[in-house]
Amino acid sequence: MDEFTADSFANRDEPIPVVQLDLQDDLSEEADGNSDERKRHRLKEHGRNIKESFKKAHEKASDRGSSMQDRLFEKLLQQVIPTEDQASHREQASSSQSDFYYGRELRRFNARIGVVFLFQAKAIRLLSWQHPTHTFSFLAIYTFICLDPYLLTVLPFVLILLGLLIPSFIARHPAPPSTISTNINTPYSTTGPPLAPARTIKPVKDLSKDFFRNMRDLQNCMEDFSRVHDKIITLLTPPTNFSNEPLSSTLFLFAFTLCLTLFIASHLLPWRLIFLSLGYAATALGHPTIQRLFLNTHKNYIAPKEEAASSWVEKWIERDIILDSAPQTREVEIFELQHLSSAGEWESWLFSSSPHDPLSSPRIRGERPLGTRFFEDVKAPEGWEWSEKKWALDLWSREWVEERIITGVEIETEGERWVYDLRYEGVGDDDSDFDTPGKKGKGKQRA
Repeated sequence: MDEFTADSFANRDEPIPVVQLDLQDDLSEEADGNSDERKRHRLKEHGRNIKESFKKAHEKASDRGSSMQDRLFEKLLQQVIPTEDQASHREQASSSQSDFYYGRELRRFNARIGVVFLFQAKAIRLLSWQHPTHTFSFLAIYTFICLDPYLLTVLPFVLILLGLLIPSFIARHPAPPSTISTNINTPYSTTGPPLAPARTIKPVKDLSKDFFRNMRDLQNCMEDFSRVHDKIITLLTPPTNFSNEPLSSTLFLFAFTLCLTLFIASHLLPWRLIFLSLGYAATALGHPTIQRLFLNTHKNYIAPKEEAASSWVEKWIERDIILDSAPQTREVEIFELQHLSSAGEWESWLFSSSPHDPLSSPRIRGERPLGTRFFEDVKAPEGWEWSEKKWALDLWSREWVEERIITGVEIETEGERWVYDLRYEGVGDDDSDFDTPGKKGKGKQRA
C-alpha cells in the first residue's frame, strides 16, 4: 500500500475530531478515558483489518484495471444497502446498477475531497490556539476587515496570490539546497529557467493511505453532520412546532418584536464593533484554558440553577400568554311576575323567562308559568355561566312588548315601567292567579 500520493491533497496529521454537543460528555471526558482508549483500540484494529482486506483484494485485482475496483465497491455497498427480498428481477438489476454508480462516484469523490479536510484541519489548529502567533495574525486580519469592510474585495486576490501563484512559482523555481559548501549569503534568484516541473494537483490513488485518511475524515464529517442535525432538531423542533403553544407563541412574539426593532433601528447599531467583538469572543472560546474555565463555571454555578430558571420561565409564560379565545356572550331576559292579593296588594309570584302575557298559550290553557320563587335561584343555561352578578333593570318595556306583539296590557310611563294586564269588569274574578291583573318586569343579564 502506498504511503501517500504525491501532488495530492490529504490530511496527513491528526484525524478530524468528531463534534461533542453534549456538555455532560465533555464534563465526564476524564472519567471515561479508559473506555475511550479501549474503543479507540478496537476501532484501530477494525480499520487495520479493513485495510488488509482491501490490500489483498487490490493485489488480486491489480491486473484487471479500475473496473475490478468498481466491482469491489459495488460488493461492499451491496452489503451495506441490501435490496428488498420481494423485489422483482428488474428492480434488483436497477438497484445493483445504482449501487455500482454510487460506489464509483463515492470512490472518485473520496479521492478528491482531501483539500476540504486539509483546510478543516488547518482551521481547527488556527482556532484552537495550537500556534498562538498564527491565531494572533488571524485576529489582526479579522480586525482590519471588521473596521474596514471594503477590504473584503481585496481578500480573494490576496488568497490567489499567497495561496496559489506564489507557492506554484516557488515549486517551479525552488531555492538551492542547503549544503556545507553553499554560501549562506547566496540570495534566492527569481530569474533564470525553471528548475522543476509545474505542480499539478492529482487525486489520491485508490486504496492508498491517503485514500483511507480521506475516508476516515469523511466518516467523521458525516458523523458531525448527523450529530449537529439531531441536536438542532432536538433544540428547535419542540419550541417551534407549536406542540407547546404558549412557548411557541412567546417565541413568535419575541421574533416579531425583534424584526420590527431591527427593521427600524438596524442602521443605528455599530455593526463593525459587534462583528469585531463576536469574532474575538468566538476565537477566545477556542483556547483550552478558557474552555476549561467555562466548563467549570457551568458545572459549579449555572447547572445547579438551570432547573429553577426553566421553571420560572415556564410560569411566566403561563401567566403572560393566554391562548383561550374570547368567551361568547349572550343576553338573558328574566321577567318578574306579580299578582294582586286578596288584600289588594301586588305580591311577588315567580321569576320566569316568559312574560306570561294574557294571550300566550300557557295562559290560555290555564297552566302555571315555569320559573323560580326566588331571584337567587335563577340559573344560567346548561354549559353557560354568569359573567357578572349584577343585573340590569330594563326600563324600555314598550320595546319588548312591541317586539312580541303583546296585546291586552298596559305599560307604565314613569317609575319602573311595569306592564299590567288590562282588567275587564266581571271577567276573571274567580282565579286570582291568572285572571287578576299581573305585574311584569324584565331584567337583563349577560352570560
